[in-house]
Amino acid sequence: MLINNEFIFVFHILIVSIFTVIALKLKSEALVALICVQAILANIFVTKQMMLAGFCVTCTDIFTVGISLCLNFLQEFYDKKSAVKAIWISFFCLIFYVLMSQVHLFYLPANVDTFHEYFVKILSPMPRIIVASVIAYLISQYCDTAIYGFLKSKLNLTLKRVQGDNPKFILRNYGSILTSQFIDTLIFSFLGLYGIVDNILHIFIVSYLIKVLSILIIVPIVSTFVRKL
Repeated sequence: MLINNEFIFVFHILIVSIFTVIALKLKSEALVALICVQAILANIFVTKQMMLAGFCVTCTDIFTVGISLCLNFLQEFYDKKSAVKAIWISFFCLIFYVLMSQVHLFYLPANVDTFHEYFVKILSPMPRIIVASVIAYLISQYCDTAIYGFLKSKLNLTLKRVQGDNPKFILRNYGSILTSQFIDTLIFSFLGLYGIVDNILHIFIVSYLIKVLSILIIVPIVSTFVRKL
């Protein structure tokens, strides 16, 4: 019996939440590594579409939310400089992935090879979509870092450890991630999909609503896990 997408969606959120908290426990290097991995996975998996609650969406929105959470943890437990550095490291890894994926396709397959055609389909998205994804990623994550730092300063919370039931911690994450993902969705929708899809406004609204749902679920879950560390 097939498991429905809604169940898998919640399970996906739970896995990302757990690994985000484990990365926090393993210190800043693990958070940076998880950011890089999620950035690459988001670009590999973006071409797969699924039906969720009656809407056709991609399977990668949770990764972008997970990236923002990792960046916020870097600011919360380390400093803003660490978060900004993580953005540029992940951007470097993302560019490396894009270049190497194209180099991989340049190799002529052997006569006995049966996988080249699948690599072509997976690793050959339109250049416009790649550029739009990279631009949206860089701008939105910078915005997330700036907004989180602003909210942290305004809320005047300087605890060395975050209490999982602290409403200010949850509020900061909601404020920064909801805003940055709005920017990410807006930039990617118009730079990458405008003129390609039938109704760009519908794509933007549905994509953002899926991200909002992910954020509303994942932030309290992660907050609860952090409290138990």
